[in-house]
Amino acid sequence: MTAAASEARMGGCDMPVIINSGSGNQGIACSVPLIVYAREMELPEYSLYRALVFSNLLTIYQKLYIGKLSAFCGAVSASCASGAAITYMVGGDIGRIKKTIENTLANIPGIICDGAKISCAAKIAASLDAAFLAHHLAMNDQGYAPYTGILREKTSETISCVGQIGKEGMKETDKEILKIMIEKN
Repeated sequence: MTAAASEARMGGCDMPVIINSGSGNQGIACSVPLIVYAREMELPEYSLYRALVFSNLLTIYQKLYIGKLSAFCGAVSASCASGAAITYMVGGDIGRIKKTIENTLANIPGIICDGAKISCAAKIAASLDAAFLAHHLAMNDQGYAPYTGILREKTSETISCVGQIGKEGMKETDKEILKIMIEKN
């Protein structure tokens, strides 16, 4: 449903969406999965509302490090937040929430943004798939060890590292993407 919402939006649907960090797709990715999950699992509304606040705030927190414009796909941050919020919504403790975030960011920290377009829906689907995998691993107390790749001791440090990659590391990537998109064959 989340990918379908993004595809409809990118295809010209004029229905309003909640925007997170300047992006409707990020708003969709950090909220729709929680709404669908809560309905399917028949969770109380207060659990959903708390999870929505948590997911939106975690998305904003991640994006603070990345910045508004980056070649780093914001669906990763928003989907990571959705996975962590679902872990929270089903009673996962802080350790499991931490593992959900880190499992997601260890898996897909490098999806590039090449402009708002209909294929954003596929990037959202892939990112949510990774977030749900991260959630299931975390709920089984499975997670990557600190210093595995870009992971650090503290989750905030890992988020900062991903932000550094998105903000500084992808500057040249952004230039190349723009160059490719502008070139005409």
